[in-house]
Amino acid sequence: MDKTFQPADLEQRWYKRWEEAGYFAPQGGEEPYSIMIPPPNVTGSLHMGHGFQETIIDALVRYHRMAGFDTLWQVGTDHAGIATQMVVERQLAADGKDRHEIGRDAFIEKIWDWKATSGGTITQQLRRLGASPDWSRERFTMDEGLSEAVQETFIRLYKEKLIYRGQRLVNWDPALHTAISDLEVISEEEQGKMWHFRYPLADGSGHLTVATTRPETMLGDAAVAVHPDDERYAHLVGKEIELPLCDRRIPIIADDYVDPEFGTGCVKITPAHDFNDYEVGQRHNLPLLNIFDDDAAINDQAPEFYRGMDRFTAREKIVEDLRHLDLLEKIDDHVLKVPRGDRSGVVVEPYLTQQWYVDAKALAGPAIEAVESGQIEFVPKQWENTYFAWMRDIQDWCISRQLWWGHRIPAWFDADGNIYVGTDEENVRKEHGLDNSVPLHQDEDVLDTWFSSALWTFSTLGWPQDNELLQRYHPTSVLVTGFDIIFFWVARMIMMTLHLRGEVPFKQVYVHGLVRDAEGQKMSKSKGNVLDPIDLIDGIDLHSLVEKRTSGLMQPQQAERIREATLRQFPDGINAYGTDALRFTFYSLAATGRDIKFDIGRIEGFRNFCNKIWNAARFVLMNCEGKDCGVDDSLPVTLGTAELWIESELQRALERFRKSITTYRFDLASQALYDFIWNEYCDWYLELSKVALRDESDPAVARGIRKTLIRTLEQSLRALHPLMPYITEEIWQSVAPLAGASGPTIMLQAFPVENAGCIDEAAVADIEWLKSFALAVRTIRGEMNIPPGKRLPVLLREGDGDDPRRVTTLETQLKQLAGLDSIEWLKSEAPASATGLCGKLEILVPLADLIDRDAELARLDKEVEKIRGELKRIQGKLNNAGFVAKAPTEVVAKEQEKLQFQETNLEKLLLQREQLSNIST
Repeated sequence: MDKTFQPADLEQRWYKRWEEAGYFAPQGGEEPYSIMIPPPNVTGSLHMGHGFQETIIDALVRYHRMAGFDTLWQVGTDHAGIATQMVVERQLAADGKDRHEIGRDAFIEKIWDWKATSGGTITQQLRRLGASPDWSRERFTMDEGLSEAVQETFIRLYKEKLIYRGQRLVNWDPALHTAISDLEVISEEEQGKMWHFRYPLADGSGHLTVATTRPETMLGDAAVAVHPDDERYAHLVGKEIELPLCDRRIPIIADDYVDPEFGTGCVKITPAHDFNDYEVGQRHNLPLLNIFDDDAAINDQAPEFYRGMDRFTAREKIVEDLRHLDLLEKIDDHVLKVPRGDRSGVVVEPYLTQQWYVDAKALAGPAIEAVESGQIEFVPKQWENTYFAWMRDIQDWCISRQLWWGHRIPAWFDADGNIYVGTDEENVRKEHGLDNSVPLHQDEDVLDTWFSSALWTFSTLGWPQDNELLQRYHPTSVLVTGFDIIFFWVARMIMMTLHLRGEVPFKQVYVHGLVRDAEGQKMSKSKGNVLDPIDLIDGIDLHSLVEKRTSGLMQPQQAERIREATLRQFPDGINAYGTDALRFTFYSLAATGRDIKFDIGRIEGFRNFCNKIWNAARFVLMNCEGKDCGVDDSLPVTLGTAELWIESELQRALERFRKSITTYRFDLASQALYDFIWNEYCDWYLELSKVALRDESDPAVARGIRKTLIRTLEQSLRALHPLMPYITEEIWQSVAPLAGASGPTIMLQAFPVENAGCIDEAAVADIEWLKSFALAVRTIRGEMNIPPGKRLPVLLREGDGDDPRRVTTLETQLKQLAGLDSIEWLKSEAPASATGLCGKLEILVPLADLIDRDAELARLDKEVEKIRGELKRIQGKLNNAGFVAKAPTEVVAKEQEKLQFQETNLEKLLLQREQLSNIST
């Protein structure tokens, strides 16, 4: 092994070897275990959310593979209709062309060309993470098999009257000219206006004042609503309003939707341009007047003067016209949530269009029952409530998109608008007896990408054919996903799989949190707080990091702010931490919470953990290579107290790990191995073994130590492998032969199973006592500022019945670990000493000859004065009412923490000073 751990040298080497050897494919086993990758967009690149999710899945897959399951991790990508079409459209625009110019077929061909050359970025990045799916079975939602599954599903549901075509409100992106899902709408607070308009009563008796944030939609108003119990307006319900600028009358209606406490208590109702208003309109049979075209410009349904105007131009003109008519009462500043398309960035409009829908209500019942009955379990369980709340109030699902890239809807129309659904035009004509004299035109729309993704667990395994793979690996074992797509994906998979397959898609749903920055802020380009997993693995210099974070930002001030923040946070850029350290950081954060705060300081700590393991392995190999390590069972082996103890601690760590990973507590699983390897094995057992290995007079004892060093390390590497695949593989190759293990790779070795019979409680108690003794002496040394190399005499008194035996049997180890010169039981009055406790045993360190009392008192006085000054400063801040009132809560809390910390330090220093003062010179 090299002297230092260099992850870059070994990661890609090992991954290439694993993949080429086919180790990621199912290896057999009695019980199947399968996971489907949540398919990333083919246009995507790895972000922290992907990195977190895929390392979670990989840990489960590697663990179950080693545990003897027949493990399949099915991999694939989503065709990402909008995102992919935008990428290729931008390429065409750079050449001065557009898709309409080259035609649909040529455009689709260009997209396939793009996919072949540039569509695999994220799958290559997943390899960098050490992800181990079966790449030989990689699927794509537009490949031939999945396209067949999508077509089969659409046709079947249409014939069962579960898919229909209808006119409804959708989220409309005026730039992309397509309906988009709620997930593709980003609503964030923006500074806007609230306009208050006077709507004259038709009988000339006065007016009602309504407030709106979208004046342009008034051209489509169908009513003014008030609350049924609002006495102010009860006498007006049933009367009419003269709608300004429009030369038409609209009714005043009463509806519980209105909040009488908000504004004037009068609400304009525009059913064709607001989702809530649509529901009110349905209850009151109001007309649906659509006043926009596909560009969100004013159409011919509006007054002639405004036709053709962009919506925001029309807004300005309408406000000005109402001001001129003395119908503008006032304008208020108003903060509102503005919905924007996540791809285009333009304001999304509720828009009335003809779309294809799935009757989700008809499919929801069995999907609810599957979770209620326990066929599907959510982990953590509280996410079931989120699922139920949405499913019990589910709306029909809009599945059509006005794009060219995607699964084209298998429906044809004749000149009279009749619909014919089938696999192709020839079959449609044959099935319905239509000869070529009847012109047919296929629907131009494609299906929402969530439609194909809803079939993912079984379409990737070959459905609609019922083959051996499908029978073997479906239902899948678990779905690993974020809470933000429970509605969009999880629920739809459950509905579709139950309906089409008659079984659940997965037995468990592990819902993880979303990765945020160290302050809990969402990572976004506009905030400049995005971290790239590959940058954390490989490192990146400051210049490149700044360039990466500010590229594409249109506002110079925003770019400068992000540049300055990056300079403060990463003055030297980002170090290369390697994949294993990043992965372990993700696991350490994977608690059962909604948010995951990623602090780069943690990855620094886990890179140190990698170094610790590497150096420990080098020590073990240096002491064991070429020597008898107890592989030959015919030779006698003596196991001392330390060997029995470390074996016991290993079994307990394995048990904690198994219980934690099988309940998806990756934070506890990683902590179990971290604590054992770093604290018990590296910090204590290696030190204990150094003492014993100095004396090789008894070959059986030396053999027992080496056997324990090697076997414990080898099992620890196997246990750690699902979390840290690279470093464990590299070290295992050197350690395995000494442990009597064989095989080409650690990833196909058996996962170590705990054995409660190997736990020796007496040995555990003895070593815990030894650790407590050594730590007590180390604490005295630190508090009294005694040099580390100074060997100390200690005196003992009190204690219990086991202490004399332990002192005798563990004396050599005690002296080595605590740096002791002598250990004696106190037989007379104790000299001035510093005292520590090990249970009931008092440990006294005489101080007279160890320290310069006067110099130490002077040093302590200086420290005390410094802390008192710091306390005065902090107390001054906290006693300042202005500071406490104006400073953010977290800043005040930090100052309070500092105060408590310094008060504790002062108390300790004063106690040390008192002890020193009692020592005679």
